[in-house]
Amino acid sequence: MDEKIKSLYRASYAVRIKTIEMVHHANNGHAAPGLSMADIITALYFDVMNIDPSRPKWDERDRFVLSKGHACPSYYAALALRGYFPVDELMEYRMLNTKLQGHPDMNKCPGVDMTTGSLGNGFSAALGLALAAKLGRRQHRVYAIAGDGELQEGIVWEAAMYAGNAKLDNLTVFIDRNGLQSGGNVENIQALEDLRAKFAAFGWNVLECDGHSMEEITAAAQSAKGCKGKPTVIIARTTKGKGVSFMENQYLWHMKAPNDEQFAQAMAELTKEARKYE
Repeated sequence: MDEKIKSLYRASYAVRIKTIEMVHHANNGHAAPGLSMADIITALYFDVMNIDPSRPKWDERDRFVLSKGHACPSYYAALALRGYFPVDELMEYRMLNTKLQGHPDMNKCPGVDMTTGSLGNGFSAALGLALAAKLGRRQHRVYAIAGDGELQEGIVWEAAMYAGNAKLDNLTVFIDRNGLQSGGNVENIQALEDLRAKFAAFGWNVLECDGHSMEEITAAAQSAKGCKGKPTVIIARTTKGKGVSFMENQYLWHMKAPNDEQFAQAMAELTKEARKYE
């Protein structure tokens, strides 16, 4: 395995471990939704995006929007491990007056480009950032991660229509297609397929990848950079709770903190898996 890819896997498991530690310590939060996108957020912050953690407000940086804002423990972990703020501060997650709120707050947390929480709004905000960059003749790119259950919000499709018509080829959106939302199976609650055909109909370049393969994630992101005249959506097939056996594919873990025994099991499983990439 290529050393760069191995280093990305190592970082993704560090993100997962910190995610579990944060949610356990706070006794609250969304661990499983963060675990499903951990590889995507790691690839973006440790390889794909043009960023400088020492200058969080650098004008030429790429922008990122976590539209599924509830999954922020993994987002915060990636930011801290990348150097935006001290890793020790992750244990302040969900404390009173902390910078690490239960949803990302751009006015509190270094590195957060957009406040999100209400589902669908982040997708539209990413569109706005990309449009502003185009109008300002700026060269930076805009990335977002949206949940699949989130695509049930109408505001997403209004934004998708506009982005396609505006030919925003500086916008790349990853869909965390884990198939589950807080109330159960996405397709049973409000079927989304055929997602590829739907986005294509709105004028998007549509790619698909294994959302737990660093090779496929980074290749799809690079392909998106080369697409001209269309925004890109990358439908990433993922597993909710990836890496923790009792959380995987269990919608009841959407928002739930592990108890001490479950925490120990999760840490043992993640640590064992992480050793494969040493």
